[in-house]
Amino acid sequence: MAAGAPAERPRPILTPPARRSLGFLYKMAAPSGRSDRRLWAALVPAALLCLAARAAEEPSTADFDVRPGGEVHSFSRSLGDYTCTFTYSAQGGTNEQWQMNIGVSEDNLLFSCSVWRPQGKSYLFFTQFKAEVKGANIEYAMAYSQAAVGGQSDIPLKQEEFEITETTVSHREGKFRFELSKLMIVAKTPRDEL
Repeated sequence: MAAGAPAERPRPILTPPARRSLGFLYKMAAPSGRSDRRLWAALVPAALLCLAARAAEEPSTADFDVRPGGEVHSFSRSLGDYTCTFTYSAQGGTNEQWQMNIGVSEDNLLFSCSVWRPQGKSYLFFTQFKAEVKGANIEYAMAYSQAAVGGQSDIPLKQEEFEITETTVSHREGKFRFELSKLMIVAKTPRDEL
């Protein structure tokens, strides 16, 4: 460095999360004059749209009622390119509150869907059920007559009571014993090969 030359200031190192924060966007795009206001006006909606899209990819939990009466009902949720649909028919009792949880792994390779009764055991008499995923192929699936709650354990259905295909888990006609409290699916998402 030559004598009298101003010393160079070290540049701050920004981590990727800092680069994505709204504070960073605000500091980088804050208007300093009239001509910058148009840039700012365009950047803020774009940043909010990106944040909304990212939030849409977060895991999701939705409550729904399983309704007896013998009619076929469906409940469905989507996350990005993936969808999980639970279709059933049940008898006896009154409506039960159930939940569907869906999520995609951080590396976007796995899609998961679970459908269950948070209180553990369902008292409905299921005449049929099917859980179907779209956008991915099932790698693992299991159905349970009782869900683990309050010291209770998951009780899986016997393998002969249900069947698994590439995209569905469903009751097996004549073998299913009419008890269902939980379904779990882990599906592999398509991957672009080079």
